[in-house]
Amino acid sequence: MAAHITVNGDRFVEMISERRIKTAVKRLARKIDRDHRGTVPVFIGILNGAFIFFADLIREVTIDCEVDFLKLSSYGDAKISSGNVRLLKDLNCQVEGRDIIIVEDIVDTGLSVEYIRHLIAPQNPRSLKVVTLLFKADSVKPGTHVDYIGFSIPSDFVIGYGLDYAQRDRNLKAVYRLHAKAPREKAGA
Repeated sequence: MAAHITVNGDRFVEMISERRIKTAVKRLARKIDRDHRGTVPVFIGILNGAFIFFADLIREVTIDCEVDFLKLSSYGDAKISSGNVRLLKDLNCQVEGRDIIIVEDIVDTGLSVEYIRHLIAPQNPRSLKVVTLLFKADSVKPGTHVDYIGFSIPSDFVIGYGLDYAQRDRNLKAVYRLHAKAPREKAGA
């Protein structure tokens, strides 16, 4: 895969390789297997971004499980969250008394995780955990709890492996970060 790419006129550089992602997905699956041995959790993928991570994670998990999806929107085509989370597709599964594992592609502000917890908690799950491939520790709202984290990353804008830029480039096998442009030199300095 290319060390850098250009999308919508912006330059992106590889941040996390396909090989490192595969290793992290296997590590997360083993932890989930250990923590949920003897149960049949419901994995809930958050669309659209988590679909690739979700599929890879489910194929690595060895315990019996069920799947469902929620679709949320907080970005539109922008590089930063609007701060407004909207539900576009609700759950079809029974939540009460079940072990629920939310599968996110990225937790950056924590607003979506908070929204999901407020949506699901009143349905009385036995447990509610969150797994994410990417976690932006510097940007996340204090008190946001994530149980399983693939990578902690800086607050850069990232694309690939399900993450998009104006709905493009979700199909990249690696994760790329927006390349910061060097500041221009001042004239006469």
